[in-house]
Parts: sequence; structure tokens; C-alpha cells
Amino acid sequence: MSFRKRVFEQLEPAVSGLRSARIIEYFFIGLIICNIAAIQLETVPRFYERYQRFFDNFEIFSVVIFSIEYVLRIWTITEMLRYKNPMKGRFRYIMSRSGLIDLFSILPFYLNFLPIDLRWLRIFRLFRLLRMLKIARYLSALNLIFAVIKDRREQLMVVIMFIFFLLVIIATVMFYVEGPAQPEVFSSIPATMWWGIATLTTVGYGDMVPITALGKFLAGIIAIIGVGMYALPAGILSAGISDHLNSHRTNKEKRCPHCGKDL
Repeated sequence: MSFRKRVFEQLEPAVSGLRSARIIEYFFIGLIICNIAAIQLETVPRFYERYQRFFDNFEIFSVVIFSIEYVLRIWTITEMLRYKNPMKGRFRYIMSRSGLIDLFSILPFYLNFLPIDLRWLRIFRLFRLLRMLKIARYLSALNLIFAVIKDRREQLMVVIMFIFFLLVIIATVMFYVEGPAQPEVFSSIPATMWWGIATLTTVGYGDMVPITALGKFLAGIIAIIGVGMYALPAGILSAGISDHLNSHRTNKEKRCPHCGKDL
């Protein structure tokens, strides 16, 4: 077995099943969780002022580890059949979802060394949050969610578009109903969309409230509709998860419990 193959198996415990690969997997999960916690605690002034040096050193340590992992994955990815081609295979991996998440999660650190001082570059620091998505590589439950969203993307898109069209209609109607009575509150259709979002989601912040009889009547109907509308995506996802679990259980039953081969 080549050295590259051994490294690949250490990075892919689901493929190799090695105990050492599982330990590496748990290490990365712990590191990602610590990074998420550090990102949150950095925003607390008293914590950051007191432990600034620790946060900076931990960031450097994390980026070094994630960078090494990223380079090793690009180097060993040709051990997978679909990435077998040395050039095209590695390029396909770099442009894949996992490859882009790995890249963008370390990108903000290296952007700090660019010889330019453009304030808009600070937005790339938001990519640090993509380290949360890196954990999906190690947790099968999150991979299941991504798989369900991918399989049901057309149904979800139809529901989202329908909700958007409904929001536009609601905002337009409410603008013409409440606008004359509250021109400063319901000042435009885009401004009324904020009220529509708060009402459809049944949040009701109270910053925009209808005062006319017709407006209150419509608001009540819209709130009732919103309960059902926003339950549709949840229903689609729950049905997709159920189908995936049943499919996985069926495939597992068709395999020999001793050798793992198909019956």
C-alpha cells in the first residue's frame, strides 16, 4: 500500500474503518466546535480584551491544521475512483461543495496578509463560519440533511417561490388598505413586506399594526394562512428524511450481516 493511500484512509474513516482514522475524525470535530465557540466569544469585549493573545494563537493553530488537512485531501483525493484523474480529479474536488467549504474556511486568515487595505475584504472573515459546515463531513446526520435538501430541492423551490408570491400579494393589498390610514408606517410596498413576513411567520413584532377594520380582518386571515404555509417546507423535509431512513434500512437488510455483501 502506498503512503498516499495510507494518508487517504486516515482522512476517510468511513472508507477505511480504522480506529486511528476515527480518532482523527473526533479531533477535527472537537477543533471545529472549539472554533465555533471562539468565534462567538471573540464578540464579547471583556473576553476578547482579556484573552486576545489566546484567541489569536488559537486562530493560527486552527488555520495551520485546517490548511494541512486541505492540502492532504487534495493530494490524496485521487485514491477515490471519481477523482482518479490527477489534474481533472483534483480540480473537481477543489470546486466541489466540500472543497470550497474547506478553502473558504481558511481564506480569511490568508487575506490578512494581502498588501492592500480595502475594508470590504473584511467581509471574508464571515467565511470562518463555514467551519461549522466542515463538521458535516464527519457527522452522518448532517450529511443526511444535505442529501434530503438536494433530493427535494425542486419541491422546496416551488414552496419558497409560492411563499414569495404570496408575500408580494399580501404586502400590496395591505399597503392599499392601511396606507391611507397610516402613511408613515405602511409607507410603501417594500416596507409593508416586513409586516407581511412578521405576520406570515406568526412572529408579530408589533412595530407595524393595522388599525382599520378591514386591515385587522385581513391580518387575521393572513396569520392563519401563514401557520400552514410555513409548515410545508418542514413537511417536505420530514418526508424526505423518512424516505432516506427507510431506504437505508432496506439496503441494510439486503446485506449479509456477517460479510456485508449483497444477498
